[in-house]
Amino acid sequence: MYDTIVVATDGSADANRAATHALEQAEQHGAELHAVFVVDTDRHAEPALSSMELETIEIEEWGNDELAEVAERGDALGVEVTTRCCHGKPYVEIISYADEVDADLIVLGYHGHSHTKTGQMGSVTDRVVQNAGRPVLVAT
Repeated sequence: MYDTIVVATDGSADANRAATHALEQAEQHGAELHAVFVVDTDRHAEPALSSMELETIEIEEWGNDELAEVAERGDALGVEVTTRCCHGKPYVEIISYADEVDADLIVLGYHGHSHTKTGQMGSVTDRVVQNAGRPVLVAT
């Protein structure tokens, strides 16, 4: 049913649940799994040799650590995981990457680290659901 799955992570509990589900689906269907972490350029400036650069570099390193964890979990299941850390607006980058790899499914957490209202879907997830043009599974 699925040949290519994209899972987005920000390291939050919901994103970790999404990664678990995406790994299970990839294992079950023999699908390619792509994990993406987006450094939100609205929150973190592009590197420009300033104190903001250090913060952006730290976020990127943390994102790469999160992606490595998903890849390690994939290895344990026999699922190869392709990872990408990029910069931009998260929902735009997630959709763009899903388009690039022609994903059959996008898997996201209900909300991420920056979400403050309980019981309400996060803004990135909401925008991906509304604009992806392909199935999106939201893990809670």
